[in-house]
Amino acid sequence: MKYFLLLLTLFGFLNINGQSAKDWKQDVLDFQKELNREYKTEGESPLRGDNFTKFTEHPFFPISKKYKVIARLEKSTSDQKLIMPTSSGKSKSFTEYGKAYFKLNGKDLVVTLYTNDALQTNPEYINHVFLPFGDLTNSNQTYGGGRYIDLEKTDKNTIVIDFNKAYQPYCAYNAFDYSCPLIPTENILDVAIKAGVKYNDVYHH
Repeated sequence: MKYFLLLLTLFGFLNINGQSAKDWKQDVLDFQKELNREYKTEGESPLRGDNFTKFTEHPFFPISKKYKVIARLEKSTSDQKLIMPTSSGKSKSFTEYGKAYFKLNGKDLVVTLYTNDALQTNPEYINHVFLPFGDLTNSNQTYGGGRYIDLEKTDKNTIVIDFNKAYQPYCAYNAFDYSCPLIPTENILDVAIKAGVKYNDVYHH
């Protein structure tokens, strides 16, 4: 039996939070490919000038299953609003969706999840859940202002958070055209999350 399980692990068929290891890794690779495509496409990319013409691809941390977690979800029982400050000094309105509890790198962590009030009238984003977070890689291997993850609403009491899909906000690459929500203090984590998109020093401003 142990030998059989070892073979399954080696060939990538063990289930990872609802997906086979092979399918899960391909899902992350597809995310990376789409992000690179977006940044290379005029009209979609936040990059301008030389940053756009010289862009080839994002640097990424190695894909790691340890950074895909199943968090316990406590949904908010009220429509608690948060006026979130942004990088430009303006503010954006969000509603607390709930709190996600999980363990990572030996630490018990909790983050608050939000819905963007401005997007809730758009059918394309009606199920969108926003996770802004900071960690110990910020201002080192990742953008100093933190990173984001896109999630979806769920009817379950758990939610999957895959930090391999963490990305930098647009204002990390173009501070002139974009206004990005700042990371709430409660979502700044005392761990190094070495997953998702890294940050290239060429964009520092």
